[in-house]
Amino acid sequence: MTVKPLELYFQNPAILNSALIHRSYCNEHPGTVSNERLEFLGDSVLSLIISDRLFKLFPHVPEGELTARRSYLVQTSTLAAKATQLDLSAKLLLSRGEEDSGGRLNPGLLANTFEAVVGALFQDSGITACYTYLTDVFPDSELTSHYEIKDPKSQLQEKSQSLGWGTPSYRTVSSTGPDHAKKFTLAVAINGREAAMGTGSSKQRAETDAARAALKSLFPE
Repeated sequence: MTVKPLELYFQNPAILNSALIHRSYCNEHPGTVSNERLEFLGDSVLSLIISDRLFKLFPHVPEGELTARRSYLVQTSTLAAKATQLDLSAKLLLSRGEEDSGGRLNPGLLANTFEAVVGALFQDSGITACYTYLTDVFPDSELTSHYEIKDPKSQLQEKSQSLGWGTPSYRTVSSTGPDHAKKFTLAVAINGREAAMGTGSSKQRAETDAARAALKSLFPE
């Protein structure tokens, strides 16, 4: 991964700075605005660009595999790893409490920050700049790698069905926060019993998180 210093992708440094403000920081610094709206925007921009690139790189691959590849690339653990490589954790503005509780190592927080940066770049310089940045961060070689492309939900379904437990079902436990920054909690049930719960900024992400937790609980390696 060859990436320029993040600041060089932006025309207005202030927009980048706004992507690095965690909501906890706002509690101690009245008047500041968190990066949650930019995270919401960046989530969509990231998904669009990765989808478009996969569509072009795999002209004959069916929709299911494209979806699995995209899910792998934009999952929390992947984005958190990218945020760490890009040193976003060091640039984050956190409250003292969040800092003391290990916020800079929190995968969900890091993944959200990565998305906020993408949203900020879109606001600053538009979609072309986002394509450039995300191609640097996710080169074609990563998009076409022969990694395990099955997402946690698919893996859980296969394992459950192979044991005669049927297809896992998901239900929404709660949704909190304002419309632009919802946080969802979902539960996954297998064979009529609740197996795990997960959270995320969308129902799809919460389902993926719940499936991943169920895999670790029911099928530990």
